[in-house]
Amino acid sequence: MTEKLTAAEARRIFLAAQGLARKRSGSANRKRMRDYLNRQGVLQLDSVNVLARAHYLPLYSRHGAYDTADLDDYLWSSGETFEHWGHEASVMPRELLPALRYRMEHWEERWQKHFEKVPRAGRRELIAAVERELHENGPLTSADLEHLEEEPRRNRGSWWDWSATKDALEYLFMTGRAAVAGRPNFQRLYAAPAHVWGDLAHAPGLPKAQAQQELFDRALRADWIGTVGDLGDHFRIKPTVAKPLAASAVERGLARWVNVEGWKEPALLSSEAQDPGRATGAALLSPFDPACWYRDRLERMFGMEYRIEIYTPAPKRKYGYYTLPFLLGDQMAGRVDLKAERKGGTLVVKAAWVEEAPAPGAKRRAPGAVAEALASELRTMAAWLGLSDVVVEPVGTLAGELASANG
Repeated sequence: MTEKLTAAEARRIFLAAQGLARKRSGSANRKRMRDYLNRQGVLQLDSVNVLARAHYLPLYSRHGAYDTADLDDYLWSSGETFEHWGHEASVMPRELLPALRYRMEHWEERWQKHFEKVPRAGRRELIAAVERELHENGPLTSADLEHLEEEPRRNRGSWWDWSATKDALEYLFMTGRAAVAGRPNFQRLYAAPAHVWGDLAHAPGLPKAQAQQELFDRALRADWIGTVGDLGDHFRIKPTVAKPLAASAVERGLARWVNVEGWKEPALLSSEAQDPGRATGAALLSPFDPACWYRDRLERMFGMEYRIEIYTPAPKRKYGYYTLPFLLGDQMAGRVDLKAERKGGTLVVKAAWVEEAPAPGAKRRAPGAVAEALASELRTMAAWLGLSDVVVEPVGTLAGELASANG
C-alpha cells in the first residue's frame, strides 16, 4: 500500500528542505552561502531592483541581514560557482558545469538555426572578433566591444534592444564559449571560459540523459517532496522528460512514491526527508525564491494563487507590481507589494493583503496576528536595506491592521 501524508506534513517537509521551517539565526556567512547553493543547486538572477536584487533575497529570507557584497564576492570571485541557464538565468555550483553542457549544445543548435533563418553580413566575422578579444583582453563588457561593429547601432528588432556585439556575446555565453567573470552593477562581465572556469572549461559534458538525471536528483535533494512536475521545474526539465528520471530515483533508493492529501498526482518523498513536526519560521519571499517560483506547487501546497505582475499594465494589476508572499509558520499568510525608496530612506508598502483562504488542512490565521508578525518582518527588512522607516499605504485587505501594527 502506498504511504499517505497529510497536506500539512508535506508542507512542513518541503519547508524544512528549503531551510524555512525554523526561525532565523545567525547570518549568511560564506559557509551558509556555500551550503545554500550546494543544497539548492541554483540561485536565480533577475534584473528587477525595485526592492533588492532577486539573488540577494533567498539568503536573507533564511538567515536574516548580511552584507550583499559578501554574496557577490562568493558568487563571482570564489572559484566555486558559475553562471548559466539553470532555472532561468542562475548561478550554480561549478561542479554542475558538466551537467549543463548539453544545454549549451542545445543553444548552439538553436542559434545556428537562427543564423540560417536570419543571415546577416559579417555576423560570423563579428563573433570571431568578439571571441578573440575575450581571449586576449577579457574580462570585458559589451560596451567595451562596440568598436568592433562596422556600423554601431541598436538591434531594434530584439526584445532587449541589444547591439550586435551584445548579440554576439550572448551567443558565446549561451553556447559555453564565453563565461561570466563578474557582474559590476549587475552587468555581465564576459571572459574566455578558461579564465573563469579553469580546468573545468575543458572538461567534457555529461551525456544528456545522465546530465538530466543528475539535475533531477539535485532537485530531489533541494525539495525533499514533490510531484514529477514540481521536481522537474527546479532545473526547468519538462514533466515528460522528468517522469523516467523520477522512476530511476525510486529504483536507486533515493525516493519513494507517496500520496499526499488533496494532491491529484503521486509525489516523490526523498529518503533524506524529515518532518520537523512544526514550522515556526516567518519570512518575506522573493517571487524568484525556490519555495514559491513554481506557481502550481505554491497553489497546491499553500493555497496561494500567485502571479508576478511586473509586466501587467498597472490598471490590470490585482495585488501590485512586485508582490512578495509572506510565510508565517507553514502558511503563506499574506502578500505585500514593496518598494525601497532609497533617497527617502523608506520601505514603502504599496499594498498589503491577507490570504482569505488557509493552506490545505490548516486553520486560517487571524489578520491581526498576521499583521503583527508582518510588521516585525518589514522592520527587519528595512534595517537590512539601510532604510530608516516603513510606510504603509492604505491599499489592500491587510493595510489598515498592518499600519496599526507598524505604529
